[in-house]
Amino acid sequence: MKKWIFLSGLMAGMLPCSAQNAPQPYGALPTQAQLDWHEMEMYCIIHYSVDTYTDREWGYGDEDPALINPARFDAHQIVAAAKAGGFKGVVVVAKHHDGLCLWPTETTAHSIRKSPWKNGKGDMIQEYREACDQLDMKLGLYCSPWDRNSAYYGKPEYVDLYRRQLKELYTNYGKLFISWHDGANGGDGYYGGSRETRKIDRSSYYGWETTWALIRNIQPGAAIFGDVGPDVRWVGNEEGHAGETCWATYEPQAPEQGRLPSNGFTKYQLGTEGTRNGKYWMPAECDVSLRPGWFYHARENSRVKTPDELLDLYYKSVGRGANLDLGLSPNPDGQLDPEDVASLQQFGYVLHQTFSKNLAAGASLSASNTRGNNLSLYGPENLLDDDRYSYWATDDQVTNPELTLTLPTETTFNVIRLRENIRLGQRIEAFTIEAFTGGKWEKIAAATSIGANRLIRLQHSVTASGIRLTITQSPVAVALSDFGLYHEPELLRKPVITRSSEGKISITSSPKGSKIYYTLDGSPPTPSSSHYRTPFRLPEGGLVKALAVDERQQSQTASLQAGPVKTAWKMVQPKYQGKKNPAEYAIDDRPETFCQASSMPSEMVIDMGRKQNIKAFTYLPRQDGDNSGTVTHYRIETSEDSVQWQETADGEFSNIKANPVEQVVIFQKPASARFIRFKATEILSGSGMTAAEIGVLLK
Repeated sequence: MKKWIFLSGLMAGMLPCSAQNAPQPYGALPTQAQLDWHEMEMYCIIHYSVDTYTDREWGYGDEDPALINPARFDAHQIVAAAKAGGFKGVVVVAKHHDGLCLWPTETTAHSIRKSPWKNGKGDMIQEYREACDQLDMKLGLYCSPWDRNSAYYGKPEYVDLYRRQLKELYTNYGKLFISWHDGANGGDGYYGGSRETRKIDRSSYYGWETTWALIRNIQPGAAIFGDVGPDVRWVGNEEGHAGETCWATYEPQAPEQGRLPSNGFTKYQLGTEGTRNGKYWMPAECDVSLRPGWFYHARENSRVKTPDELLDLYYKSVGRGANLDLGLSPNPDGQLDPEDVASLQQFGYVLHQTFSKNLAAGASLSASNTRGNNLSLYGPENLLDDDRYSYWATDDQVTNPELTLTLPTETTFNVIRLRENIRLGQRIEAFTIEAFTGGKWEKIAAATSIGANRLIRLQHSVTASGIRLTITQSPVAVALSDFGLYHEPELLRKPVITRSSEGKISITSSPKGSKIYYTLDGSPPTPSSSHYRTPFRLPEGGLVKALAVDERQQSQTASLQAGPVKTAWKMVQPKYQGKKNPAEYAIDDRPETFCQASSMPSEMVIDMGRKQNIKAFTYLPRQDGDNSGTVTHYRIETSEDSVQWQETADGEFSNIKANPVEQVVIFQKPASARFIRFKATEILSGSGMTAAEIGVLLK
């Protein structure tokens, strides 16, 4: 039986009592709250508020609480769907930037008390608490620091109000696994009913160190997430992936010198990759929504991520040592749509089928070195037990060891899992894996950081009788805790629908040999729908839905919402025709290119060649990772003759910096027009607006 001792400092875990034999911890180390967070691997964040009813991503703060009146709100249905997907907890957005509180707070009248739901006596946070308790799921909460409704925002009084909101939430709703915060801070809103812009210094206004101390006191077991921690950092994108190399340690950079910087200053590349030998243990959270947006939009019902897409995100987040935070968007009735539930269930099923059995179980293991030759404490057999913190270790001077697994029989696998005992820090920097197949050793994989998790998803299944792991780079002795071989079942992927610039629709499936069925009327395709055989034309655009079917299964539904063909379109403004980013790039049906105007104020004027009945405008920001010129606030005007113009829509593209997906502006009523003027009233940065693609949807 192993004996344990506690270590002081950042070390929250425990190490064997034979201190002279145990490897020394390396670098920054996780606290117990961070270890608990790592073990969760996946959780969901739930966005439901007035935006669910206004078709926005960020509310302005002037929305009537009476909008919140779901006919069938069911926290149990939402949490159960997350659990079916393999997620271990949920983070509930208790207050978003619009300021509407989903619990009966004493801090503001702008709350669920003013809603007709349950006659103003409802408490959605309490219902989520009860659902989590019933389903053995963990609960986390997010209360937005930016409040576009509060008359006090931007003033010292608001910081006290915000802390009182946190105190209510963190005192009254039981144990939380995470206190979630983001970096959205300041801008225009209806502060106390007055439409104005309020800017704050996010490095000092909130007094985050005092706020963190409040959270630690009330919820000592909760990890705190923010752009730069202090416990968990934002990965730097809302695409759901970490870097190929991803360090759990991090060295934040901000205006303040000599201390941990405030929330809101993540450097994108550093967030994605972390900092090798960083000062703090601050692992990455990868957030991404199940739908394109964070809140429910009916137009996105056909764009729910498929199980195959979720699997890809899983390997690029959890498989790189980060955690996956998946956004769920309840509909106006207060439940998840069937498409969302089905995708989560199938994703969870595939995860279970893949990881329920370690195919390396029963293998005999031999290592080129074992620490102190102490096989009971540090032997390689520890890699195959169910203890995440028992481990194989080498002597201090042995940093490039080899480990060989001899399998009982030839085994077919396509996923490899490695873990380090992160109680001792993140140590290994590079490794290779070989398989003994066909009578010889063949290299099948190589990677860098391991940390809490490293999943390698092979392009093809491998059948082998032996596996050899070689640590090629490590500054200190190895402390590896897990080695697994798994087989992921093949999924029939949803079809890929593309349209050429001339309007020709092509649909392909993978693997080949499956049959494809499609619809053009918006209805879900079935094996009784039109059978796709050859490409067809769709010059006026429309909604194409398709699914693939083989003898074993059928895929999720794919969809493409296309506007009219643009071959007759002309850019009237800007007139720039140079070789670099000319005006035509905004209407070339190629998202990889983009048009760039030279100065602000900027506008783009399009001649569509003929009058059309337009119901919506679409804007795709540049997709090259540079957000300069990206439009955040806009005005859209339409005209039949380019002389008389009418304003058709204006507003903001909320959250476009972090989530640069196609933006759809639905007009209040269809506009009959030949010309469209798209004006940028504000951009993220740079001297002029940019656009990868602009288009329209017809009535």
